[in-house]
Amino acid sequence: MSGLRLPPWIRIRYSGRGNQDAVHQVLKASDLHTVCQGAQCPNQHECFSRGVATFMILGDTCTRDCRFCAVHSGLPTPVDPDEPLRLAAAVAKLKLRHVVVTSVTRDDLSDGGARHFAATITAIRTQLPAATIEVLTPDFKGVERDIDLVLDAAPDVFNHNLETVRALQKTIRPAASYECSLAVLAYAARRSGGRTAVKSGLMVGLGESDDEVYATMTDLRAAGVELLTIGQYLAPSAAHAPVKRYVTPEQFEEYARRGQAMGFRNVASGPMVRSSYMAEHQFHGGEKPGEHHG
Repeated sequence: MSGLRLPPWIRIRYSGRGNQDAVHQVLKASDLHTVCQGAQCPNQHECFSRGVATFMILGDTCTRDCRFCAVHSGLPTPVDPDEPLRLAAAVAKLKLRHVVVTSVTRDDLSDGGARHFAATITAIRTQLPAATIEVLTPDFKGVERDIDLVLDAAPDVFNHNLETVRALQKTIRPAASYECSLAVLAYAARRSGGRTAVKSGLMVGLGESDDEVYATMTDLRAAGVELLTIGQYLAPSAAHAPVKRYVTPEQFEEYARRGQAMGFRNVASGPMVRSSYMAEHQFHGGEKPGEHHG
């Protein structure tokens, strides 16, 4: 944990139980994981109360050990071939309009889990044809044929998070690279030809400067990224990278203004923003840049 005092604008929302119980029951009955719980997302109570969850496929154990992430790392379990159908059934039961599917990184698999992503997209389309589908993928080690498998299943949004600025990549994401992630995003933008919106996300507060954030945003826009999320990093534990600063709401607004000027279609920027928070509103244009501030 950081030794910095938590500022008054960092607040977790509790907006009543709403649909929380229904979401928990469906997840438990379907034996499904969410990144909301696995990554200790501070917005999970709010999202669950709205009947929204970000599903995490391919198990709950990651083959990488990033310094910012609360998801458990180690030796993953075998891929469950029935998971796409169970997830699609859960989506139909919850009557979701926008479905976000992410995964742990599975470097142990020959395709990085790309076929499983594709099967999940297809299953959701079959069960709930009107829903829009967003995938938040690992980098697949930059292998284009694996990215093709996901894109050919036609998700509405292809998201891959760059996470942090170039100078901090090796410290924060030791098994990944800035260049590989940018190449994945640029390839997805070219390959989809505008049929799939390309999205990425950044955390701030890890020790980067604002100028480095702007430079990273410029790189993302040049790669063809249309949708961007920027949120405050909060250390999951004392063993993770410490928080170096708490970015003010005013600075988050400035990130959003700069992003709009750069040509991003939408920038969700605020202390409590996470890559799938209010994803349906961002994709459908219901958010103005900089509207999220926790």
